[in-house]
Amino acid sequence: MKRILRILSLLLFITACDDGNLTVDVIDFSEVAVQKCSDKDVIYKVKDAELLFIEIPASTFINDATVEGEPIEVTINSTNKVTYRKYDGTVSSANICPTVPNATPNLIEEWNASSGTIQITSAAIKSTNTVDNSTRITGYTYNIVFKNITFQKPTGPQVYETFIFGNYATTVSDLDFGFNEEVDKSTCISDNRIFDFSGSEVFTLDVADYATLFANEVTTTPRTALISSSNKLSYRLYSGIITNDYFCAATIPATPTLTQQWNAIDGIEATSGIIEVSTTTLGAGFQHTIRLKKVTLKKENSDFSLGDDYLFGTLITN
Repeated sequence: MKRILRILSLLLFITACDDGNLTVDVIDFSEVAVQKCSDKDVIYKVKDAELLFIEIPASTFINDATVEGEPIEVTINSTNKVTYRKYDGTVSSANICPTVPNATPNLIEEWNASSGTIQITSAAIKSTNTVDNSTRITGYTYNIVFKNITFQKPTGPQVYETFIFGNYATTVSDLDFGFNEEVDKSTCISDNRIFDFSGSEVFTLDVADYATLFANEVTTTPRTALISSSNKLSYRLYSGIITNDYFCAATIPATPTLTQQWNAIDGIEATSGIIEVSTTTLGAGFQHTIRLKKVTLKKENSDFSLGDDYLFGTLITN
């Protein structure tokens, strides 16, 4: 028993002397929410007299979800900084966000990260309409982890193989979908595009077999087609007002510019991505009511649902 105690004592002595008698300080912000300065690209955590913050360009936090197992990776350097500070009193955002921080409390210790990687995993935050099961993206959450980060402390370096910073959330502007119920057919030659315009928003449906889907015959049961490479649905958002002339131009105009494009995911028979057209008479013409059943729109790695039954609009033909 005495021999075992001697061995353990020796191991503890060796450990204490390793790396030049470096002491390992524990910093724990796991229960603290992430905040952001409103006027500069700094996200931070505050806990009593401690402050942990990241200086990183806002553009790093893309409005998109990351693929599973493929986080955004940012190298810690002079542009992407991680800093830990300890004060002699309780701190707040006033000690990090203003151009001239509060003079008190006094800073008593600072650690600067000299190397490592910031890993960011993002996911869309969605709201759900329980009536029609439609969803909308309201923001994104970013899980931030430091990998192999080295802090330079007054007493020497301290390394963390994995250090969880936490979740940072942002909001995004809602897509207006401010369309009315009446749609038009494109005036472009040989163009089977049905569209709806609303300011800078455009909702378009390109169908391969227009003559069949929009036949001037009253329906007893709706005609249907699936979203596919032949029947394409897209929602576009531009930097300015859009008209039919924009799409009919031989060369796409330089302005307004496309800022977002969401394309419908291919449909599955009797399950999703269904275009449904019902035709009735209207005076001397015909009214075609277009509904979209369980259609999902996708942009890169993010998507949202139009719901169980979305009214695309009505098309009047003679």
